[in-house]
Amino acid sequence: MSTAEATRISTRSRSYERWLLFLLVLIYASSMTDRILVAIVGPVLKREMGLSDFQLGLLSGLAFSIFYATLGIPIGRLAERYNRKLMISVSIVAWSLMTMLCGTAGSFASMMVYRLGVGIGEAGSTPTSHSLLSDQFPPSKRATVYGIYALGPAVGVFIGAFGGGTIAHLYGWRMAFYAFGFPGIILGLIAYFSLREPKRGNFDSIESKHVPALKEVLAAFVREKPFWQMSLGIVTTSISIYGTFMFQSIYMGRTFGLNMQQAGLTLAIVNGVGAFVGGLIGGYGSDWMAKRDRRWYGWIPAVGSLLGIPFTIISFTSMNFAVSTVAMFLMATSLNVWNGPSFSVIHSRLEPRMRATASALVFLLMNLVGQGLGPAWVGWMSDRFAANIFTGSGDYAAACKAPIADAVAASCHVAGTQGLRYAMIAPIIMVAIATWSFFAAARSIGRSK
Repeated sequence: MSTAEATRISTRSRSYERWLLFLLVLIYASSMTDRILVAIVGPVLKREMGLSDFQLGLLSGLAFSIFYATLGIPIGRLAERYNRKLMISVSIVAWSLMTMLCGTAGSFASMMVYRLGVGIGEAGSTPTSHSLLSDQFPPSKRATVYGIYALGPAVGVFIGAFGGGTIAHLYGWRMAFYAFGFPGIILGLIAYFSLREPKRGNFDSIESKHVPALKEVLAAFVREKPFWQMSLGIVTTSISIYGTFMFQSIYMGRTFGLNMQQAGLTLAIVNGVGAFVGGLIGGYGSDWMAKRDRRWYGWIPAVGSLLGIPFTIISFTSMNFAVSTVAMFLMATSLNVWNGPSFSVIHSRLEPRMRATASALVFLLMNLVGQGLGPAWVGWMSDRFAANIFTGSGDYAAACKAPIADAVAASCHVAGTQGLRYAMIAPIIMVAIATWSFFAAARSIGRSK
């Protein structure tokens, strides 16, 4: 640790740092609860609006991600110049209001529009938060800090799956959107009045007021192998994570007969706790192991991805509920260790006023490709597999669209269940690519001197 870094650490407010990290985790959690509600209430939306699995995939994926991902870059550029706490606060209020509007949707089209709005609001939060954290914490702590920050989605998944499923089951799916949108407005106000704007480049030897052009940030990504190798691993892992997660509630209902409340509780434990554990392992574990060899920043996500392959297969092939849920928990744990070490590597090699843009670029790829296309791809494959398996008379899509005739209900159920099972297994191809990419990044990072 350098003398300058030690001096800055000694003058920082520990209580404020704990509050900053706690509040940003809550904000990240709020964004995730709003993001996943469509997946939790998917079975009801499918029946009430007559949706296909592909349309559900669009609502839970591309409808949210298309603006969330693409607007992240221009907002990240603004975060390099302007007050970051204000940008975060405005973003929270915006996406929370759009989440509440989702509760008023009466059709696929209106729900699509409101989901686009949620994505627009959330675009200003995560890259800006990353930039804020990098100026508040030293490089030696960043993998841990980013790992803790990445627990937000895990907390959000737990609250959203359990609370959203319970509220939707007891009071209807519209109330779930109202109930989870409103707290975000309160969080926005708290963030505005309690967060501070830290000095840019607080832990860098030279402070620069110059904001590098976007092409300079892109050049750094191309020039530094660990950047694009880590990014490729993040994107391909995200396709699997989002593609399977957004359909797990529906899968649990079709395969094991769980209602929304039961499926929500199961997914809260499986994915919420699993992602929480994975985030801690990735953050703390990589910082600890990297003291011996910096290649652990790549090796830990690589091993996690490798273990995720058999756990995914077991999760969606076992017909035993206990075996399936334990495997899902291990899958969620292993596929969520990448966040802390990945962003630590990316930020450690960039100038301070490049970091929000760099995070936005990674989230552009992760969310547009991973969350945007992952659920749509799984939903499309589910429909295709189900159509091939369907043994009833006529076309699967027409025969099995709600309301379903009693004579073909059994065939529709079998086709829908089997089709979704095969579609949930397919993303292991992406996990295999991620495994290779993270191992390649470890080689590029090289042993620290």
